[in-house]
Amino acid sequence: MQTTLKRTIAFSGIGLHSGRPVRLSLRPAPAGHGIVFRRTDLGGAAIPAAFDRVEPSPLCTLLVNDDGVSVSTVEHVMAALAGCGVLNAIVEVDGPEVPILDGSAAPFVSAILKVGVARMRAPVQVIEVLRPVEVRRGTASAALAPADEFEVDFSIDFADAAIGRQSKALRLSNGTFVRELCDSRTFCRQADVEAMQAAGKALGGTYDNAVVVDGAKVLSPGGLRHADEAVRHKMLDAVGDLALAGMPIFGRYTGVRAGHAMTNAVLRELLSDPANYRIRTLAPEECARLPGAGLERDVFAHV
Repeated sequence: MQTTLKRTIAFSGIGLHSGRPVRLSLRPAPAGHGIVFRRTDLGGAAIPAAFDRVEPSPLCTLLVNDDGVSVSTVEHVMAALAGCGVLNAIVEVDGPEVPILDGSAAPFVSAILKVGVARMRAPVQVIEVLRPVEVRRGTASAALAPADEFEVDFSIDFADAAIGRQSKALRLSNGTFVRELCDSRTFCRQADVEAMQAAGKALGGTYDNAVVVDGAKVLSPGGLRHADEAVRHKMLDAVGDLALAGMPIFGRYTGVRAGHAMTNAVLRELLSDPANYRIRTLAPEECARLPGAGLERDVFAHV
């Protein structure tokens, strides 16, 4: 069955790029609505959460509608909605970017689980990957291949000893996102932070909303939440970027040194040819393989 939020949730924080205060609300939406962003500072202008609305942007995922209205840094809230199994929601934001909060999806996830997710009397459709597709750029690659549920496999390799080489693979069914990925924060190098802020970028970046490393040192207070927090965050980003497909994916995503742009590129490659995939309505018993299924069952209720 399709899902939505049981009631509205409000957040406030700062924008990673602007450093300015931002307010965001997650609101329930009817079956078949999907996820749509609305800019409340621009009369409620709608921006569909769709892969073909993504435009190139450094450091984050940027969505732009037909009128040029945009919203950036959507990946963490999209990952939280997908990871909690929320298929329909309105995301209201009063500025051009989603608040960065603590740099992870955990604040969104915690609030979603607190208010509860409601099941709706409408079937769930998924995109089932039928044959492998891949995009490559130098030593980086992103691929999607057939699988009987949603899986993510990611590898990274950074010169900084605090990160180094990390790999992780997970099946995302039955609340795995919430348990394994949602609290992993975005990360960067101290030298990059200084360069970006000198150029007027990432003005809202602090040690409290990112893992900042300098060689072998982790500069953020409290250190790492996981020894492999960096690769977990890359997986979190991939979950959010793939949620822009508009419906859950049954397939295995493999990323090697991949970022937002490559994840979007492989999703476009998949959906560019109907021979690569099919849209299938799930039988009730198959819904147990969706992200969020079985997660905190006491917060689910029929509507």
